[in-house]
Amino acid sequence: MTAASPPDVLRAPLVVEFPFTRSLGPVQSAFLTGLREGVVLGVRTSDGKVMVPPTEYDPVTAEEIRDLVEVAATGTVTTWAWNPAPRPNQPLATPFAWVLVTLDGADTAILHALDAPGPEAVRTGMRVRVRWAADRIGAITDIACFEPHEGAADAADAGAAPHDGVFADAVTGIVAEARLDYTYSPGRAQTAYINALSERKTVGERCPSCRKVYVPPRGACPTCGVATTDQVEVGPAGTVTTYCIVNIKARNLDIEVPYVYAHIALDGAGLALHGRIGGIPYDQVRMGLRVEPVWTEGGRHPDHYRPTGEPDADYDAYKELI
Repeated sequence: MTAASPPDVLRAPLVVEFPFTRSLGPVQSAFLTGLREGVVLGVRTSDGKVMVPPTEYDPVTAEEIRDLVEVAATGTVTTWAWNPAPRPNQPLATPFAWVLVTLDGADTAILHALDAPGPEAVRTGMRVRVRWAADRIGAITDIACFEPHEGAADAADAGAAPHDGVFADAVTGIVAEARLDYTYSPGRAQTAYINALSERKTVGERCPSCRKVYVPPRGACPTCGVATTDQVEVGPAGTVTTYCIVNIKARNLDIEVPYVYAHIALDGAGLALHGRIGGIPYDQVRMGLRVEPVWTEGGRHPDHYRPTGEPDADYDAYKELI
């Protein structure tokens, strides 16, 4: 049984999204274009096994493989898990089973959803078949799901027939919409850190063993493995230990490029945190530059760091924090 979080510990919903655009090699292109056409393709490895979904390199020999074969749209469930509460954008909106299915003619299993009325209707060894999506675009979602199938494997379907992988208007690239929705809690130590930031203070925690001050605090020292409860205010000024120049504008971030993002070792801290450097041309930022936080009205964290006007820190003073 999991204990409830203390009422003073912060919690908030968090969504992480990343639309990943990638090009396709000849094998993956043929596989996804085949799905669009209602054909399931695999690839034969050097030892004669048929892999579905196909890979472009042999997992044993690492040799490039392009020996495409067509397998059946029917198969056998090898293992499964029931999903009682589907999440947004999963294959089905009603409860379903995640299944690994070895298609007839294949030697490896493909993961997808099985439309079943309940967990009692699912079993290892059951026969299933592909339910094709009504509108197919050349993506794994062209398989809408699997559904129960009473028929045994036909002799004609049991083998894998050679296929040239040639289709008209082949799919050459995809956009994978990765998304993760969850509730994040920073825990006791980082809750104290976040609350201190709202008061324009930076608070870390000192390890009672090695005496290193962690900012942001982690609640425990990862080196010594002991709890850290001794709170220490650090900064506000610090030293740039290393940095990068950002030349690509991020979506929904109203900052003109180029700009500098740096690791900053705040005075009294045992490791560096990151922050944006402003108030100075990007090509004048350097290691050892002394900086201080700049807060905006109502901001809960520093908007950026700017030079203090002090002489640069000596390299020996921050070399262990790079």
